[in-house]
Amino acid sequence: MGQAYLKNTPVREALNAYLPVFGTHPATTAEQVPVTRAAGRITAEAIYARQNVPHYLACAMDGIALRAADTFGASDLEPAILSTSQFTVVDTGDPLPDGCDAVVMVEEIIRRGDLTLLMVPATPWQHIRQIGEDFSAGDMLLPSYSPLTPGALGTLVAGGVLTVPVLRRPTVTLIPTGDEIVAPDSDLRPGQIAEFNSTLFGSLLQSWGAVVETTAIIPDQLDALLQAVQSAASCSDLVLVLAGSSAGRDDYTTQVISTLGDVFCHGLAIRPGKPAILGRIGSVPVIGLPGYPVSGLVVLEEIVAPLLRQLYKLDIPFRPAVTAQLSRRLISSLKYQEYIRVRLSLVNSRYAAIPLERGAGLVSSFLKADGWLVVPQDCEGHEAGDMVEIQLLRPLGAIARTLSVIGSHDPLLDECMDLLAREPDSTVELRSSHAGSFGGLLALRRGEAHLAGIHLLDEVSGDYNLAAVAKNFQRGEVVLVEGVYRQQGLMVAAGNPLQLSGLADLARPGIRYVNRQKGAGTRLLFDYQLRQLGLEPNQIAGYTREELTHTAVAAQIKGGSADAGLGILAAARIFSLDFIPVAEERYDFLILASVYETPAVQQFLAILRSSSFRERLERLGGYRIDQIGRVLSHA
Repeated sequence: MGQAYLKNTPVREALNAYLPVFGTHPATTAEQVPVTRAAGRITAEAIYARQNVPHYLACAMDGIALRAADTFGASDLEPAILSTSQFTVVDTGDPLPDGCDAVVMVEEIIRRGDLTLLMVPATPWQHIRQIGEDFSAGDMLLPSYSPLTPGALGTLVAGGVLTVPVLRRPTVTLIPTGDEIVAPDSDLRPGQIAEFNSTLFGSLLQSWGAVVETTAIIPDQLDALLQAVQSAASCSDLVLVLAGSSAGRDDYTTQVISTLGDVFCHGLAIRPGKPAILGRIGSVPVIGLPGYPVSGLVVLEEIVAPLLRQLYKLDIPFRPAVTAQLSRRLISSLKYQEYIRVRLSLVNSRYAAIPLERGAGLVSSFLKADGWLVVPQDCEGHEAGDMVEIQLLRPLGAIARTLSVIGSHDPLLDECMDLLAREPDSTVELRSSHAGSFGGLLALRRGEAHLAGIHLLDEVSGDYNLAAVAKNFQRGEVVLVEGVYRQQGLMVAAGNPLQLSGLADLARPGIRYVNRQKGAGTRLLFDYQLRQLGLEPNQIAGYTREELTHTAVAAQIKGGSADAGLGILAAARIFSLDFIPVAEERYDFLILASVYETPAVQQFLAILRSSSFRERLERLGGYRIDQIGRVLSHA
């Protein structure tokens, strides 16, 4: 079949053309393994019982075994009186004694001296497990291609099956490529990227039941890639080439596959994941994955998982879904089927879906995401408030016990998360999103979070948070709880090479500033300080350059792309930066009143008041605790 170069093929159309090429029967041979080592494997053929279960007449209760006829007519007025020769004491699982056809539970027996009385007659075969009651020899226990779960394995052993024919696990070879890719343990230089896609993709494939092999990193050289792919295809069931699937100068994957075999599709109508390549060398599927990690994960889910289900019968679960209310408007192109990662919050019995950044290179977004929203190719998007279906990347039970925090960034939230996880009896997980203080207020108003971290200065009173809360909420809607006092200041390179002494120096020619996003409390503090100094934003080079967290600002300064940024002392310490104090501010927690008394929120407040939390703040530096956890207002 001819090469199809960077088209825009709908994913369903691509699968319908690609999967039939490899047939519908497993492309892998069977092997016999002991049942004790078969967990998670897939049966290669139907499995039949080799013995009856139970294989004898078994007593099903503790009590006495007897002839039912000896008890006929028993009643409260005329009980059946039994001699010791008429019954045998038995326990559950004992063989039924000869001559007996019933078991009476010990609870129904009355003892009077040496006499045994029954007030209720027994019926023949009561409380007796018949031979083969569970299943009989020759019964099919499992059909072909069944996953061997713990319950299945126990049933097989009970049925006398001690070895089982299973499908051989498919071997998937990953080939990382690129001149910019280096081993993860390398000292990274500008332009180099640690090779982590094979770890990311390989762990997912292993969880699906595949055996994963990863080659050495192949440079962007046609001959080197040709040799690596040819070698992998000769000894693998599936080959995945990582990166090199686009249309760049050094992207050779399409050429290599078409030279050695056939390319069926190059370019899917999905975003992220468009540059994927679907090919074959002999009978071996060879797929080119895009280099961006999220793009690769989407192609794994949409193309590789169906392929492994069909060819190797792997028990790859389909993702469950939940209906949630979308927090903001989403616009999507009619050109692609789009996969948008979302964070889910369960607030007052309603799921809210908060979209995350869409960047295909943001691998951490998959760590943060609870699910993804699939926007079909013929849909222009969704409006805020729409009810949408979210495919889950995280168990619904875990989402339900998550305490959702949206608002101003502070590393103390990460410390709270860890301390909650270390609590012996805690069932609460804390997850935070960084949307700035005003973003936190809006999230609470929309019911997207349980609480928000805020530090909003009121320029009139000089106090923090009280005025903003009173302005945005009715009384009784939220509870404002005192948090910590923290130092804000200019973060500059170690040694302060530009000899900055304060915010006024930012107006000097050549000073590169990096700012926080609009709505962040730090941005508001900076604007206030500029006004106090009589400076305009356009006098600050870099005023419009925005980052979402204190640590992201510090990273820019450490990396040399900026000279200064306003942030907290803890972030400066993390990156070994110098720090010029500007102000002390109060960072508080705003909590929905409807969840304030819940165990999750109370556990969070207990962590805030704990000595362990104080110790961690001391290590971070730049914090002062006064009356943490004190209720400041019921807005």
